[in-house]
Formats: sequence, C-alpha cells, structure tokens
Amino acid sequence: MTKTMEKNKKVVLGLSGGVDSTAAALLLKEKGYEVTGLYFDVLGNQVKEKERAEQAAKELDIPFVYKDIKEAFSENVISYFCESYQKGETPNPCIICNPTIKFKLMEEEANRLGAYHLATGHYANIEFDEDTNCHFIKRADNEKKDQSYMLYRLPQSIIRRLIFPLGNVESKGLIRDFVREHQIHNADAKDSQEICFIKQGNYIDYLNERGYLGKNGDFIDKEGNILGKHSGIINYTIGQRKGLGVTFGKPMFVIKMDEKKNQVVLGENEDLFQKIIYAKDCRFTIQNQGEEGFPNEYDGISVLAKVRYASKPAKAKIYRDENGMIRAEFEEKQRAATPGQSMVFYLGDRLIGGGFITNK
Repeated sequence: MTKTMEKNKKVVLGLSGGVDSTAAALLLKEKGYEVTGLYFDVLGNQVKEKERAEQAAKELDIPFVYKDIKEAFSENVISYFCESYQKGETPNPCIICNPTIKFKLMEEEANRLGAYHLATGHYANIEFDEDTNCHFIKRADNEKKDQSYMLYRLPQSIIRRLIFPLGNVESKGLIRDFVREHQIHNADAKDSQEICFIKQGNYIDYLNERGYLGKNGDFIDKEGNILGKHSGIINYTIGQRKGLGVTFGKPMFVIKMDEKKNQVVLGENEDLFQKIIYAKDCRFTIQNQGEEGFPNEYDGISVLAKVRYASKPAKAKIYRDENGMIRAEFEEKQRAATPGQSMVFYLGDRLIGGGFITNK
C-alpha cells in the first residue's frame, strides 16, 4: 500500500450478488465512495452466481471484477474442511476462508486498483482504540444477524482498512426495502446457503464423494463399555442425538470422539455441559499481523465468550494454559463445546480474539 493510496475514497467490495452485498454497495455510493465489486468463484464453475453478481454490478453502475479462486480455495479451505471431519472435529470453513482467501484477495485487488478501503456485507462494526493504536471489530447493532464471530482471525493490516456498511442496520427487512427502493433485481433473493461450496446433498455426501469415507468402529460409554457399532466418526458431531443408527432405550448423545481409537463416546445430555473449555491456535487483534499467541494483558481477564456462532455470549475468565492454549472458565456451564469450532472472546461489544476449541 502506497502513501498516495492512504485513506482515499476508493473501495473494493466483496460482491456476491446477494441482497446484503448489494445494499452495502448502495450505502457506500451514497457516502461518495468509488466502489468496485469483486466476485470470488470458489469452484471455478459458478456461472449462474457470477451472472447474478455481474447483473447486480451493472444495476449498481459499478466496475465488476471476477476471480477464479478454485485452486487456492481447495487447498486452503476444502482440504481443511474434509480433514477436520476425518479427525473427529466439526469445522467452520468461513473462519479459515476469511483471513486466508476472502479478505487476503480483496486486499491484493485493492492494492492493484489503488483502493484503500475493503468492504463486505457482513453485519459487524469497526472502531479505533487510541490506547492500543488498533482498530477492532465490534458486534453489529442487529444482534440476531451479527457476524463478528466469523472475523476474529483477521489481522490488523486488514481490519484498519475495513468498512462494514450494514453494521448499524437493525433488521434484514430494512435492507430488502432499501434495495427494492433502488430497483435492484435481487431485493427478494434468498439468503446464501451455510456452506457455499456444497451445492447438493449434505456434508457427508460431499466428504464421501471426495474419498473421505467413514470407517466402522465402536460406540462406547464414559466407562469404555461397548454399546454398539458406528459408521465412521465423520458422520457425527458433538451433541448429536438423532441418526446414531442404534437405539438405547433412552436419549443418548455424542459427547466425545476419539480419532486414534476410532471410537464415539455416548452419554446423557448432562454430560455435554462443562465450565472449563480450551482453545488452541489462538489469534488476537492486538497481536502483530494476526500472529499466534496470547497477550499478557489478557491473562485472567473477564470476557464474554461464544463457543459457537449461534450461541449467546457468556461470562468467563480466560487464562494462558500450557502448550500455548487458552483456558476459559465460564460462570455457567456451556453445552456441547465442539472441537473444530471456534471459541471467540469479547470485551463488551469489542471482539478481541479467539481460537479453535480442543479437548485438553
């Protein structure tokens, strides 16, 4: 990034063709920004999706850039997704995609075009803190739509250039009305699917098609007694009750998976609750360039923590643990903390960091 580019009014916007990114473009234009829409083709063959995004750019009267990123996406996101399930984890691919693919490529394209700002249709906010000289991501005003959880691994070099035009919008209905008023064709388009690269079937079908097959093993209880046979750990996730393929005369839940022994541990609902949860491979906003680690000033502080995207923030204290992990001690027990998912920390509404949940 050059000196002449700093703080100009040019912005590269991730344009999916959906209503959120379209509304973000409209809001940026109203504020006088020169917007370029950037579409990522994660599979290299998303013809209809590309056409929808290109049509939106045409109606918005902004330049449109198309990027085929299938190779980088496969190497960084799809491989991670498949291997996580093979290890008995439950991954969230957006958490990995955002720093390694999406925002990284947006930054590269912005630098190429001489644009300072980066923008998306995420529901989140940005604030600058003078004491730390850092920009922080904050939760959106719309609590139900807040997506800050997905962004905790972004480095400061990205965050300081970000604009989230939808951060203070209180409802999705207002967004649709706003786009409709501007006569853009996608005002009533459905929200995007949860996993953008799985077009048909479920994640198990997807894994099987890519050669990740479940290997039969034992269901066991907490004491190690064999309860039956499972069809492969890739088919299960922590907290699962239905679809086990075996009946036990009472509700039984997946409470743990052991990749090395190829065992799925079953228990009762109460066994899913715990007060102490660990996280590895942690990232914090005040660290340089998103490097791994745990800042000394956060050791022992009180935070609000989320153990999954849809969970409510809960009071906890976080500590540095051995092997570079974080230990979070919650005031109230949390249900079904799942290895592979992220545990994310807030000071008030400010996102400060997080890491991947792991068994001790």
